[in-house]
Amino acid sequence: MTGPLLGGAMARSSRMSWRMVRTTLGRNHRGLSTTISKSDSRQPSSSRSTGSRLPDDGVTLSHFLASQPQEQQHQPSDAQEPSLLDSVPEAADPLGRLKHQVLNRDVNDSYPQQQQQQQQQKEATLKFHLKTYGCQMNVSDSDIVRAILLESSGGGSHSQGRWRFEETIHEKEADILLTNTCAIRENAETKVWNRLHELRALDAKHPLPSTSTSLPIANPSQSRKKKGKKKNKRIVGVLGCMAERLKEDMFKDGTADLIVGPDAYRDLPRLLSLLAPPLPQTNLQPVESQFESSSDVLYEEERLERAVNVQLSLEETYADITPVRKDPNEVSAFVSVMRGCNNMCSYCVVPFTRGRERSRELDTIVQESQQLFENEGVREIVLLGQNVNSYHDKKSSSSQSSSSSIIMPVSSSLSSSSLEYKTSNPGFTNMFKLRGGSGYYFADLVEAVANISPELRVRFTSPHPKDYPPELLHLMAERNNVCNQLHMPAQSGSSSVLKRMRRGYSREAYLQLIDDVRATIPDVALSSDFIAGFCGETEEEHEDTVSLMHQVAYDQAFMFAYSMRGKTHAHRTMEDDVPQAIKMARLNEIIHTFRTRVQERNEATEVGRLRLVLVEGESRRSTPEQIQFSGRTDQNKRVVFSSAVATAAITAVDGPQQYSHYWTSNEIRPLLKQLPTTMSTNRNDLDMYNNVLLQTKVPIQAGDYAVVEITQARGHTLQGRALWRTSLTEFHEMMNMTTNNMPGIDVDTDKAVSSLFS
Repeated sequence: MTGPLLGGAMARSSRMSWRMVRTTLGRNHRGLSTTISKSDSRQPSSSRSTGSRLPDDGVTLSHFLASQPQEQQHQPSDAQEPSLLDSVPEAADPLGRLKHQVLNRDVNDSYPQQQQQQQQQKEATLKFHLKTYGCQMNVSDSDIVRAILLESSGGGSHSQGRWRFEETIHEKEADILLTNTCAIRENAETKVWNRLHELRALDAKHPLPSTSTSLPIANPSQSRKKKGKKKNKRIVGVLGCMAERLKEDMFKDGTADLIVGPDAYRDLPRLLSLLAPPLPQTNLQPVESQFESSSDVLYEEERLERAVNVQLSLEETYADITPVRKDPNEVSAFVSVMRGCNNMCSYCVVPFTRGRERSRELDTIVQESQQLFENEGVREIVLLGQNVNSYHDKKSSSSQSSSSSIIMPVSSSLSSSSLEYKTSNPGFTNMFKLRGGSGYYFADLVEAVANISPELRVRFTSPHPKDYPPELLHLMAERNNVCNQLHMPAQSGSSSVLKRMRRGYSREAYLQLIDDVRATIPDVALSSDFIAGFCGETEEEHEDTVSLMHQVAYDQAFMFAYSMRGKTHAHRTMEDDVPQAIKMARLNEIIHTFRTRVQERNEATEVGRLRLVLVEGESRRSTPEQIQFSGRTDQNKRVVFSSAVATAAITAVDGPQQYSHYWTSNEIRPLLKQLPTTMSTNRNDLDMYNNVLLQTKVPIQAGDYAVVEITQARGHTLQGRALWRTSLTEFHEMMNMTTNNMPGIDVDTDKAVSSLFS
């Protein structure tokens, strides 16, 4: 015998009583604020707190089985665990007779084994697999989900033991299959539906082994029907925007068991614990043998079949949760600063899946960013939000801030008191009228994060064109570590289409903003979004979009055919009347226009330039014979560069050789001081130059900054060769020695420096 058993006579006499306990008390565990049911016919009961607290109407049979009588003489006193029944008054025990019998039963020598089993059940593990679709916000949300599950012990309504959650990269090994979804377009949702059908098929194609380290997801009702058989059915969960948009419709065809919206991730451990099998108090197999039929197998409560929490919040920002990144070695990290959107563009479902705008307090963002930089080796922070440059921390002020020395240095040209809400120019309007007031705005936030270290790059996405006030543009121009890259989602080049889209600006206002940006930040790179075939779009309106792309010459673009979304203003008031074939033809023309212009622009503005690249690691095509690295420039352009430095000058000193090491700024600085001089043509005669060549070189690795000469452009991806390793501060100091212009703007200077290595 492997655990405490009820005697046969007691089992027979109390079978009816036990069924009543399971039914009556089990309902308290099922009481949720969200829709959770065992079957379609069961309705959710009222909300009650769950956890380690005893049910209001008494204890369950599992409490009795888990308790030990105090009069056991053979058990050491220091090994006794306090009984849950000690704190339960007799009035709260409707089954006092049963309690008396259980507590006074004979105890055999199997207690040590039982204790071990109870310890194992408290540490029972469920493995989860998490896949993410969609935007950067979904990636950030998945990091939050990962943190919540890994830091949680499960708990839920299973009073004695707790589930632990462990991530696995292999779907076949997972007990729980979670998919974080996107609902912005129909194609994105189609991918999710296909994936859900594939995940459900895993139960048949690759059933969970009954000997798995994770306890099998067993369906008690199936176990009662077929003795000794358990249905190892995985929990399939849908998270994010698609879950919020479709809600209970995601349950159709049995493809999902769990639906959780973007603001309900804190509830995941509880919901998963309710969907998982109840933690067995002991090995249940011997218990079955004491009853007359297999239908009386004891479970603390039956597994619920589905659960959903899609409640949106006006407050939730997850500011107190430290995200757990999928790859902690990445040198760039997302930091969510606000959630939701108030813009209500007519085509967009985001306000309905993400809710209203709410911003994190500035101090919490600075602290998270500082932690990433100082303790995790992150060298680039990407500030995230659905409408990130509408950030407004109304709860904080400079007098309340605990880190005001970081947030608002004396030398700053900005201050919380001098800033107020402004649109990019008078041609932009707001659908949401309640903007403005005291607190910190987005320019304050960018400056605060940039002040953490001059070696920390700062960029942000995804903004709205209306929220680029002059203060933000001037800050970007002043700070070397605030990246010269802006996302400017136009969506259309036609003023009439923009009006139907409720974007709040015209083509003319947008182009005025582009001119202002390039005048303030000359070396800026611009990206955009475009929608082809919006409701009522004519051929002339489409040509306006094509001409805008020619005129602006974007460095990156994200282009899609229009897909109508339910609940949106367009869905309620407009007709999706552009045929799909015409949409695709227009989309193809937009894509072709972008690719042509970006190739022309990169050949004209990038080839031959020196760019400061943050190294992300070896490229996918790197080999031991020819090591290649990849990284991104200040303008967010991907660069693949060789690790080999083989030049005529180096050959003269060391003989022909391939190097995977580089000089540092200390060795290069003396050379740059001589520019522009005859050194560029007579360098081999200079002892200083040869001394540099003999200096010890250092390796390049992820997280380093490298000066890279761009040698070729292939679309929006660049190729180059690394010249030396540097830091962000040193690069701008050294380039300023050779030009009075903005760093990297003087193409002639770049060519002169490159000539030293050619």
